[in-house]
Amino acid sequence: MDIFKQLTNLLKLRIGVIMMLTALVAMVVTPGEALSGVQILVLCFAVLISAGSAGAFNQYFEVDLDSVMKRTEDRPFVTGSFRKNPLWIVFILALLGAGVGSAALFLNNAAALYIFLGAFFYAIIYTVLLKRRTWMNIVIGGASGSFAVLAGAAAVDPDLSPIPILLALVLFFWTPSHFWSLAIAKHQDYAKAGVPMLPVIIGDKRTAVVVLGNTLILVGVSILPFFYGLSWLYLAGAVSGGGYFIYQNYRMIQQPTPKVAMKSFFASLVQLVCLLIGAVLDVFLLG
Repeated sequence: MDIFKQLTNLLKLRIGVIMMLTALVAMVVTPGEALSGVQILVLCFAVLISAGSAGAFNQYFEVDLDSVMKRTEDRPFVTGSFRKNPLWIVFILALLGAGVGSAALFLNNAAALYIFLGAFFYAIIYTVLLKRRTWMNIVIGGASGSFAVLAGAAAVDPDLSPIPILLALVLFFWTPSHFWSLAIAKHQDYAKAGVPMLPVIIGDKRTAVVVLGNTLILVGVSILPFFYGLSWLYLAGAVSGGGYFIYQNYRMIQQPTPKVAMKSFFASLVQLVCLLIGAVLDVFLLG
């Protein structure tokens, strides 16, 4: 059980599950021939395991940062539960190969490409190239989540329609608001590690204002699928979840404390869940 717990931690499976769910929702809302049960399972496996490979690489590469941050001090390479050696790179590449390869074999090349790009953006663009250098790290690197949406849609139809493209944009704008809320709550951790997250650069109060501005764009984009075929049921999910997230962002501007910032962080999850549930119910109940 302990090794399972450590592997779950290493692969960041909670993030992988979120990516998998967004891919499934994109699959559901994309017009086209329905995937078989096997293909749906492959899509879930491919997104989850590829995201896991990127998460594992992130921890392999960032042991020095993780060891000085309270939030990450229990990660297995830091605690010594797993010993860092080059065999882990082989394991990580094998996971990525299994995910991308299974998608290419059972789905199509477009879906496989998007799954690969999702892992590549998180592991290389975000972790290696941007995280230690610029506050834009999570803005650009956060695009990895958008590729999961595109993968789910491409599995049904490689010629992407407007709704999945808009949902991919939702994930793109969701990530900074989600992560910067956490970065405000964990400001001291990032400052101690020397990571140039936005709150470290401009302060918590100004970051909270930026988060609200970004969330307003996010909610505006999240409403657009209503004008491309989704109904009032999706719109209700997008507006209710988005409204709650905006409210928590506003509270964070008033009180940019760790406690309030964590409420904003969790509100981002509520916003995403409401939107995804609304999209699924829209298709199954009104589609």
